[in-house]
Amino acid sequence: MRRHDHVLLAPGAGASGRTVHAPPAGRARPHVPHVDDRLAPPETRVEYLHGVEVYAAPADPPHATQHFDLTYVLGAHVAEGYRGAVDMLTRTDLGSDYAADASVFAQKPDRAGRRRLEELAFEVSDKQALAVPTTKARLLIARGVRRVFCILVKQRRVMEWSRETDGWRPLPKDAVIEDPCLVRPLPIQALLEAASSDDAVARALLDKRVPALEAALAEGEARGEARGEARGEARGEARGEARGEARGEARGEARGEIRMAQEAILTVLESRGVATPAEVARAIAGCEDLGKLRRWIKRAATATTAAQVVAGSRRKR
Repeated sequence: MRRHDHVLLAPGAGASGRTVHAPPAGRARPHVPHVDDRLAPPETRVEYLHGVEVYAAPADPPHATQHFDLTYVLGAHVAEGYRGAVDMLTRTDLGSDYAADASVFAQKPDRAGRRRLEELAFEVSDKQALAVPTTKARLLIARGVRRVFCILVKQRRVMEWSRETDGWRPLPKDAVIEDPCLVRPLPIQALLEAASSDDAVARALLDKRVPALEAALAEGEARGEARGEARGEARGEARGEARGEARGEARGEARGEIRMAQEAILTVLESRGVATPAEVARAIAGCEDLGKLRRWIKRAATATTAAQVVAGSRRKR
């Protein structure tokens, strides 16, 4: 059940109000009941604080939505061996029996086979006075609950009860809650903003190594690898073809320039009436150095014999 306002009913004020009296002063304190020994009737909106009946009213937004966000994020972070609970009644002393908005307790029962006291407790506070969560926190801590937190809806803040100061300690929004009950640190921001909640839940579920999630991730990785390989092969082929074409064009252009230079030498010599012996013609046709061929063209314009054009091209024996 969700709480919005807590109404304290004075003893005898109406038919529904009733009081559980604490033992008179001076008497020895009796044994504290087990956390599961009920004073408040389960499945109702009735709770008890210091013997006074308290009515836990349902909630409107944003109080109600904050309850949902809390349980959504907290539930994903609960570590193995622990259980989360919502509105679970806990008997803290003779006159108090009430439920934290959310809590975490060890899953293994105690020696008597009964559920163990919660280790973490969370309260959501909206319109109710902070005195009520404060009273609950003191009772829970006195009972043995390790840590108690309070989420202030309107102020968008999270506080933790401090044993040292006997009061609330505000937590920075960029802080995290680290605890053995949690599979990973719980970001305060995830408790306050829905946008951060999904990220925190996803990371917690990944740390829990949920089988269904692990299988989905493995399947996604396999698909990604297959797609990556296919795309890589296609891109490789396309790039190879493009590079081949480019290289072929470049080589073709270079070959064309070489042939044009070779023909130019012969043409110049012929136009000047200089005979080209077969040996010189073979030397010109066998040269693929474009720079050298261009120098030979210049020589062909002034040489008196074809041999002068290619002079120096032969290696000395």
